[in-house]
Amino acid sequence: MRVLGPVDRDRFIALAERDPVVNVFADYRARLTNLDERWLGGQVWGRFVDGSLVAACHMGANLVPVECTPEDARAFADVAVSRRRSTGTIVGPVDAVEALWSAVRHRWGRPREERWNQPHLEIAAASAVPAASDVRQTTPSDLPALYPACVAMYTEEVGVSPDSEAGSGDFYRARVQQLIARGWSFASFDDDGVVFKAEVACVSPYAAQVQGVWVRPDRRGEGLATSGMAAVVAQVLEREIAPVVSLYVNDWNIAARAAYERVGFRQTATLATLMF
Repeated sequence: MRVLGPVDRDRFIALAERDPVVNVFADYRARLTNLDERWLGGQVWGRFVDGSLVAACHMGANLVPVECTPEDARAFADVAVSRRRSTGTIVGPVDAVEALWSAVRHRWGRPREERWNQPHLEIAAASAVPAASDVRQTTPSDLPALYPACVAMYTEEVGVSPDSEAGSGDFYRARVQQLIARGWSFASFDDDGVVFKAEVACVSPYAAQVQGVWVRPDRRGEGLATSGMAAVVAQVLEREIAPVVSLYVNDWNIAARAAYERVGFRQTATLATLMF
């Protein structure tokens, strides 16, 4: 067990590529930061057997197991509990998260929320359903209308506002601006503001992971999530942002799951998320 660094970048990416769509976050972070702790804002730990990297764990604001068996996850848990907890979220394949949590729970305290059944979905071709013609990539001029919708989505999904702590709103606004600048933010608008929105949160050569899907409450029930996501999928594929679009959804969100199924997403794994 040791901390991985820039010299380990390629073999870490090769590890993530064993399941490249599920591991898109870890792959993206490695390519973005070269596993340099100054840019990671944390560390990536690796587990080796006979000199070969067999599993890893991203340890920062997000604790993310990569290709971990339960045994691997428990080994990384020993590292995690030896450090001051800076993790806000544990997220990954459900078996690995269960093993991690069983080993750290006595030290870390009860999560604010536990989500143990999150279907991981993928689509690799344009949807058969009509795409919304008014969903487009956003621009910096859209920020005044877009940012309140992003705050509303985050608050509804996570249970706390991104503006709830001093300085956190500035960080979240900068993140929204970053996604706009990268061409990863998509939305439709009417006279009252944002109608539908979604963002690509991370990208690798294999996949784009979508997050932040939201329809304004007064426009729900009109099928806008279905047509909006069909538009996002089409634009991600047509613009060659990535060859596969993925996301994960809470099992209790029946409306969202039905919309994604209509678009053509299919489940390929089950994830779990613990929020502190």
